[in-house]
Amino acid sequence: MGTRMESLLLKAWQKRGVLACLLWPLSKLFQLLVTFRFGLFVMGYKPQTRLAVPVVVAGNIFVGGTGKTPLVIWLVQELRKAGWHPGVISRGYGAEADSVSLVGPHSSALAVGDEPLLIAERAQCPVAVGRNRVMAGQALLAAHPQVDVIVADDGLQHYALARDVEIILFDQRGVGNGWLLPAGPLREPVQRSRDFTVCNVSNLPAGSSLSVPGVPADAVRMHLQAGAAYRLNDRQQQKLLADFSGKRLVAAAGIGNPQRFFDMLAGKGLVCQELAFPDHHAYDAQSFSRADAECILITEKDAVKCRQIAALLDDTRIWVVPVEAELDAGFAASLIQMISEKKHGRTSA
Repeated sequence: MGTRMESLLLKAWQKRGVLACLLWPLSKLFQLLVTFRFGLFVMGYKPQTRLAVPVVVAGNIFVGGTGKTPLVIWLVQELRKAGWHPGVISRGYGAEADSVSLVGPHSSALAVGDEPLLIAERAQCPVAVGRNRVMAGQALLAAHPQVDVIVADDGLQHYALARDVEIILFDQRGVGNGWLLPAGPLREPVQRSRDFTVCNVSNLPAGSSLSVPGVPADAVRMHLQAGAAYRLNDRQQQKLLADFSGKRLVAAAGIGNPQRFFDMLAGKGLVCQELAFPDHHAYDAQSFSRADAECILITEKDAVKCRQIAALLDDTRIWVVPVEAELDAGFAASLIQMISEKKHGRTSA
C-alpha cells in the first residue's frame, strides 16, 4: 500500500466518517470471519501446536507500526537479565524465502526481512523467520537447544501456535474509530483477550493518567527514548542529536508510522525535510542521491537495509538514530512471574 493511500486510510480510520461508514458492512463480515476462524481453534476443529518452551506473543491489533520491534528487543533483554535464554521467531515481513530461515550476522535483509535482522543485531539472540510460526519455533529450538523461552514478534492472529502470554501494543492513536478492517484500523475486536496491554506514548508526565481512546487506563506505558546517532558506515562515530541543530537535515523513515520518528526529532529541536516511505521500503543506491542535506537521519530498521547497499554505506551524510524502549517499572517482574508460572503449569492458549 502506497504511503499516500496508507495515510488517507489511517486518517479516515480515526473517525466514523463517510468513508468508514460506507465500509462498515464489510467490517462486520470481516469480524464474522475472524470470530469463526478463532472459534475453530478454541473448539479444537483446528489444532494448536505447543512448543517445548513458553511462548510470549507481542503484537498489535491496530494495523501499521506501534513500536513493536523496540518492545520485542526490550523483552529479550529483560528476560536475559532474569536468567532466561530467549529466542525470537518472526514472519519476516518482506522476506523472499517461503521456508524457515535462521537469521545470522550476514543474512540479507531481502531474504529474512528488516525487522528480524534488526532484532538479531540489537538483541543478540537467536532469531528464526518463517510464515509458519510453529515451524519457525521448532527450527529455532533444534538449532539452539539452550533457548528456554520464545518471543514471537507479532503472530497474535497465528492461532496455530499455542502461546503462554499475549501482549497487545497500542500507541497514541488508540483503537482509532474502534471498527475492524476495512472500515477501521483493527485486525481483531478491541475486546480481544490478552494478558498485558502496553501503550507506546510520548511526552506523558510522570504520575499522570493514561488517556488514549479504547486503551485501558491501567495499561503498561512504553516510551521510546532516542540515543546518540551513529554514522551508518562507522558505529564508533557518534553525535548527540543536539549536535545536528542548525544543519540542513533530511529525515527518512520506511517504518509503519514514519511520523513518530519525525515527531521525535522535532521534539529534540531538529528541523528536517521529511521523507516518509512505505513500511519495509526497499532502498537502492539512488535513494538519497537528490537529497539536499548535510546530514540524513534514518531509523535503525532502515539502517539494516541501507548498510547492505555499497553506495549508501559510502554516503557519509547518513546517520542512524537508535531508540530504546522504556517501560513502567514492575512490568518485567510481572511478566517473568507469569512466564514462570505457565512453564510449571502449562495451560492452553
